[in-house]
Amino acid sequence: MSAAASSAAAQPLQDAEQLIDSVETFIFDCDGVIWKGDKLIDGVPQTLDMLRSKGKRLVFVTNNSTKSRKQYGKKFETLGLDVSEEEIFASSFAAAAYLASINFPKDKKVYVIGEDGILKELELAGFQYLGGPGDGEKKIELKPGYRMEHDKDVGAVVVGFDRYFNYYKVQYGTLCVRENPGCLFIATNRDAVTHLTDAQEWAGGGSMVGALCGSTQREPLVVGKPSTFMMDYLANKFGILKSQICMVGDRLDTDILFGQNGGCKTLLVLSGVTSLSMLQSPKNTIQPDFYTNKISDFLSLKTAAV
Repeated sequence: MSAAASSAAAQPLQDAEQLIDSVETFIFDCDGVIWKGDKLIDGVPQTLDMLRSKGKRLVFVTNNSTKSRKQYGKKFETLGLDVSEEEIFASSFAAAAYLASINFPKDKKVYVIGEDGILKELELAGFQYLGGPGDGEKKIELKPGYRMEHDKDVGAVVVGFDRYFNYYKVQYGTLCVRENPGCLFIATNRDAVTHLTDAQEWAGGGSMVGALCGSTQREPLVVGKPSTFMMDYLANKFGILKSQICMVGDRLDTDILFGQNGGCKTLLVLSGVTSLSMLQSPKNTIQPDFYTNKISDFLSLKTAAV
């Protein structure tokens, strides 16, 4: 395929049936695709039912690390969607799964700059951790000659979105990464902004990760989108060929890039953060295979294409 062809402009989705028949698994991002904040996007339940009735495997992947899979399961349930925990992959889980995949020693500890979701997933995987929201209360008394102590058994620092972020955590994480031999620096994601409310964009997990990059002068290993770790994990767990997957998302730099990095088909929906003008901007270098307004277009474009 020539370079010109690979960067060809995305096509509006016209024949949904053809796309559906060409893959066996759909990976959906959640916020901006399935829901916006706490509100379900129109036509989602019917669309998921239709895909399941055609025997498609559905997987839900989110970079939001504040919740665990179980907590996400509850959110789906509250919104009236029948989704099992095994179908949900949050970046909180990806951090624990990554540590498990490298046989991270059980006698080592994980320092967490992040929220409850990461703690719950580490606990389920049997890892010892410290930090998390509790350290949000901690202050540093800077007195002459003051030296902050840190646990020498910390073998990994995991950084995710954290509303309780403070200087204590930055210094603690920095000491672990710089002074504990072989300490890993793991980021759940580097999203620049997040949608805490639908009124504006809020600083995302990338800002917490950026603070640690600045102080440690190191780049983290990213386990969420667009890194291929989650895609490889999914493909192995379910025995799926990546060419048989379609990634559906509303962000170009995480969702669509995640699909492209993994060698999947990609569909951008305009129901979240990316607008048509952003997609078509000369500055945008990430082009999905197809784009459409929202996933329920699968239902309306189905009959129109016949």
